[in-house]
Order: sequence, then structure tokens, then C-alpha cells
Amino acid sequence: MARTELVKHYALTLLLPLLLLAGMTYGAGRLILALPIGEAAVNRALAAGRTSSWNVLTDFGSSLSDTPYIAVLTAAAAIGFRLVYKRWLESIFLVAAVWSQSLIFLTVTEAVGRHRPPVRHLDPAPPTSSFPSGHVSAAVAFYCGVALVLTTHVRSRALQVVIWALGIAAPLAVAFSRLYRGMHFLTDVAWGLLLGAACVVTVARAIARQPIRTSASELVRSV
Repeated sequence: MARTELVKHYALTLLLPLLLLAGMTYGAGRLILALPIGEAAVNRALAAGRTSSWNVLTDFGSSLSDTPYIAVLTAAAAIGFRLVYKRWLESIFLVAAVWSQSLIFLTVTEAVGRHRPPVRHLDPAPPTSSFPSGHVSAAVAFYCGVALVLTTHVRSRALQVVIWALGIAAPLAVAFSRLYRGMHFLTDVAWGLLLGAACVVTVARAIARQPIRTSASELVRSV
């Protein structure tokens, strides 16, 4: 496949869907701001029931997707995939999935400009706004992305179930932790889950076809 055809393929199967996803995220954020949803009740209820044990557990849960950790884990996983599978495909997929959600999040969050929940925040508030939850979308992109890569190379059904259970549990733990700690509304973390999943699916579909995989490998080797 010619390099121009490869560029066209990724423009149609990756860039365009991600631009549409960014537009949908912005539209959803503005719609949420315009509707009287009354989500603060959920945050107040969680804040009223805080305990020292849950404070510690959710601190760990939230840290599973802190930006420095996700950056280091993504780099380490990408290097590991390259060494184990002897090709760049899995590494490119994971990095693209994580960075896709990050770029959409950073592009949209300030434009939406949603305030944080009106409860005591247990974490320092980052300079970004509350919608969508970048912690949650990054957690889905990384942990589910890793799960997808690993399960494509594992034949045991039981092991596949375990890998996916862990890959899904981590983002859910992050989502609950961000809610509990007063950093996001329910719709923030819900859209973060959708955003991360959409980026994983979009990137996976873009690189799934064998001709594209072959050409991508040839392109990487030629650089």
C-alpha cells in the first residue's frame, strides 16, 4: 500500500472519527451545563459518608490514573510490547489510544469550563475543568488498551476473563474515587468512561486490517 493511501486511511478511520468525538464531547458538556440535572446531591452524599479508610483507598484508586503514572506506564508497556511481540503494532496502538483521549480531553475541557462539585476536594484541583474526567478516560484507554493487547495473544478463556476483569475494574475504581473525592460530577466520569472506550475502539479499528498493519510496519521500518 502506498504511503499516500496509508495517510488517507488514517485520516478517514482515525483523524475524522476523533474530531467527531471531540465535537460530541464538547456538545455533551455544553448540554449538561444547560440542563438542571442536580448532580451535586450525589457528591454531597458521598462527601457526608467519608471515612478515613475510604479516603486512603480512593487516594490509591485516583492515583491509578494520575498523569505522571499513566505516562510512565504507557511508555513502559509500549517498550515491553515491542520487546515481547517483536513488532511495533501493539505499541503504536496503545500510545495512540492513550494520546487520543488526552488530546480530546485537553481540547474540550477548557472550552466547556465546568466547575468542580461544591464539596470539599480531597485532591488538588488541576487547572482543567471538571468535564470530562481526564483521569477516567486515561484509565480506560490505558488499562483496557493493555487488556485488549494481552487478550489477543492469550488463548486461555479463563485468563482472558481475568485480564479483562482487571482492565475494567481499574477505570471503575478511578471513576468512583474521583466521585468520592469530590473532583467530578457523575456525568463527568460517565463521559470519561465513554471517551476512553471510544478512543480504544477507534484506534483498534483503524489499525486492525492486515494490509494497513503491513504498510504501517514497513513505514516504521523506513523511518
